[in-house]
Amino acid sequence: MAYNLTGRLLEVCNCRVLCPCWIGEDPDFGTCDTIVAWHFDKGTVNGVDVSGHTIALVAHVPGNILQGNWTAAIYVDDKASKAQEEALLKVYTGQAGGPVADLAKLIGKVVSVERAPIKFTVMDGKGVLEIGKNYYAELEPYRGATGGQTTLSDTVFSTVPGAPVFVGKAPTYRSKNPALGIDLDIKNHNALQSIFVFDA
Repeated sequence: MAYNLTGRLLEVCNCRVLCPCWIGEDPDFGTCDTIVAWHFDKGTVNGVDVSGHTIALVAHVPGNILQGNWTAAIYVDDKASKAQEEALLKVYTGQAGGPVADLAKLIGKVVSVERAPIKFTVMDGKGVLEIGKNYYAELEPYRGATGGQTTLSDTVFSTVPGAPVFVGKAPTYRSKNPALGIDLDIKNHNALQSIFVFDA
């Protein structure tokens, strides 16, 4: 199995800005409820073209993120074919190895794998992520003195191994998943964006 995936990340969680998980500290409130979505602008998995599709993870992290044992629900956008869905799931369940496998091994239990309409947009540094009816977030970056996006790099934890991330906040973040014990409707908590390249 080999993959080459180039795309963008949108991530939100209930930690304050900036999420301490990325530097290996405990979540602000002891546990972390997050949505992480990867959109593939261009990509293949073992010859299957997955360009234009999105996979998202809704997860409850019970403590320090590096200790794993996450409980997660996985969503694949409903425009993906069965072959594309299977290819992406092989990568994001760790079966395909490579940089994504290091992330996948932190998941202790997957409560569901579903297809859903996923809206993933980024314009002028601002993002919108919507998965079905139960998940919605708006994201905006912090800016430096010269107007560039504030960047975090060389962190002990990453959902985009090898890539820097743009630090931001989510003016709106709603997430509801009874199986994960998540029921959030909060404002101005942590948000991150990135551009990534994954090879295996």
